Amino acid sequence: MKIPQLLWRIPLGAGGGLIALYAFPTENIWILAPLIPAVILLASLGLGFWSAALVGFIASQAFYISHIEWISLYLGPVPLIALSTLQSFFFALAVGATAWLYKKWKPKKNALLLFAVAAASIWTAREYLANNFPYGGFPWSRLAMTQPESFMNQWVFFGGLSLLTFMLALIGSILAIWFLHRKGRNAIRRVPAFAVIGAIVLVPVITMFLNNPIETSTKVIAAVQGNANAGLFSNLDRGTILQNHLDATELVFDSDLSDRVDLLVWPENSSDVDPLRSVAAAQKIDEIAIRIGAPFSFGTITSRGGENFNSTLLWRPEIGAVDYYDKKQPVPFAEFVPNREFWRLFAPDLIDLVPEGFSFGVRDGIYEIEDDFVAGTLICFEIAEDGILRDLVAGGAEVILSQTNNADFGYSDETYQQAGIAQLRAIETGRSVVNISTVGLSAIYLPTGEVLSELVWYEPGAMVEEVPLYSGTTPAMIIGPWFDYVNSIAVFGMLAIFYLRKKHR
Repeated sequence: MKIPQLLWRIPLGAGGGLIALYAFPTENIWILAPLIPAVILLASLGLGFWSAALVGFIASQAFYISHIEWISLYLGPVPLIALSTLQSFFFALAVGATAWLYKKWKPKKNALLLFAVAAASIWTAREYLANNFPYGGFPWSRLAMTQPESFMNQWVFFGGLSLLTFMLALIGSILAIWFLHRKGRNAIRRVPAFAVIGAIVLVPVITMFLNNPIETSTKVIAAVQGNANAGLFSNLDRGTILQNHLDATELVFDSDLSDRVDLLVWPENSSDVDPLRSVAAAQKIDEIAIRIGAPFSFGTITSRGGENFNSTLLWRPEIGAVDYYDKKQPVPFAEFVPNREFWRLFAPDLIDLVPEGFSFGVRDGIYEIEDDFVAGTLICFEIAEDGILRDLVAGGAEVILSQTNNADFGYSDETYQQAGIAQLRAIETGRSVVNISTVGLSAIYLPTGEVLSELVWYEPGAMVEEVPLYSGTTPAMIIGPWFDYVNSIAVFGMLAIFYLRKKHR
């Protein structure tokens, strides 16, 4: 390792990672996002694999810890450091591989632009691997998730979050390569390089004016935020959270649309008593459903066959539960503990905080509300899972219900980051997204990315709105499922070619 170089490269790489603090919501200075890969490239290009990987590892720690510090809010620093360290292995390998490729390729002139494309592809492939492995991965902190309020968000319409990540990383890569090769005989060709950046910016600007999906109809949806202390360590008396939401639902009747409600929606964990096992809870829930006069979806914990599930129920007045959805992707180390005995050796107190994990759901999240009205539901962090959204759209969902409980994260950036993901998903799927939380941020997003309605944080509230329904298919629903596979295959194929070429010299 070149120790003198590392003395300035490591701080520079860490500085690149720290930009995430300002690029992601709540700070939301989205224009800074391309600088994250740009600065990390400047810190690592010119080094060998292992030196660059060390820079990448430290940059990754700065990247994650700076903007997901909310993980430590109630559980302390250990889970945050454990998660950031696991993610940093992927990050370090990707930074090391990019630097290694740069040394072996030795790109010049027009090839420098091709290398920038390769660097963006490696960044995007690293995100894909970290999003899915191990234990289902950590599908958060993608570069694309910095852009919910940027015009660049329109890229998700074409290929999903991974395509937007690729475009942001490509801008960053071009900027870094231009800075390193701005002078001399082998300088990067400025016109094609900045023409590519211009095109990346121009496409979403044009799309903003053309992306005007045609609604099939509208339905009145009432979404209720109960302002309930529904966190992991809540010590409230049983039934208190249910009562919070019953009380908050009274606000629906203040709306001029209260007599036209087609669907009532409560968040995840909004009933802390399972009405399938409690007659008293079932009566209270049916009473409010009868008063509203509409089907009703809400979250609760259910038990079947000796297993526990984080579920939402679809309830019809005077009938009861007619359908249910169990969370398909419980959060590892929060809602279930994989390889419990192994991990308990390292942090028994933390592991024991999850005494009984939730089982994985196997049913689809499609709710047929009426003969002509289909809603797709998902629970909490599932809004960050690509495949679940695509399955809901393929299943005929005309609106997406994102039912979540943010009470564990207090007044942190988490709720704004999650709401930002929901906003991007509305554009990506071409569907309105009803993001309803126990405590906020609750909002309804249109497929253009506009906010139809929003509730104040940590106050009881109800959004009663005519929500447009949509049935078309965005390019992202067709291209998105293939983009990550093709990009990852291209990355590993390219690295293999350069590795084999080196061996045969």
